[in-house]
Amino acid sequence: MLQAARSANVGEMTGRGTIYMGAVSSSLIALGFLAQVVTHLDPFVAAVLPAVFVLGEFTFAALVRNTLENLVLLGQMQRIRGYYRTLTPEADQFFGPAAEDERFSAAMATVGLRARPGGMLFTGASVIAAINSMVGGVGVALLAARVASLATGAALPVGITAAVVLFGLHLLYQQQRAASLVLRPRVQAASI
Repeated sequence: MLQAARSANVGEMTGRGTIYMGAVSSSLIALGFLAQVVTHLDPFVAAVLPAVFVLGEFTFAALVRNTLENLVLLGQMQRIRGYYRTLTPEADQFFGPAAEDERFSAAMATVGLRARPGGMLFTGASVIAAINSMVGGVGVALLAARVASLATGAALPVGITAAVVLFGLHLLYQQQRAASLVLRPRVQAASI
């Protein structure tokens, strides 16, 4: 049952990520085709860029939720394996040696469950966050160029700064959501 739930979870994450990436690439292709025949792209960009950004934010939030749910399911599966491993001396041949728990802890660390600022860099949600931060940065740069009448050279640093800040906020959000799942050192966990 847990494995089926994990499979459904991973399928949902893959589907959501694919839809978002398809929307981004379709928008860029449409923009490229329109740029060849239209002199003013403002209406197209004003309609498409916010829609892609909002879709990216929803996708990001769903991927963070699914990633954390996936880790909870994986932890439950490991606890069940650990219990069955203690039932008989021969159980290691069916459920693997206890050393696999260490590999599990190392694997969970790669998806951000360590108490450090960049811990969430290795999730699917962070990839969506990076791309969506770039989309947001482009939107801010275009808006700054249009509203403040900035030249391209002046609007570019504004957009880059906005993208970096957005990405940092995404990472902070992921870190805060994962705080309850952060792995504690073995000594501390054993004393609790």
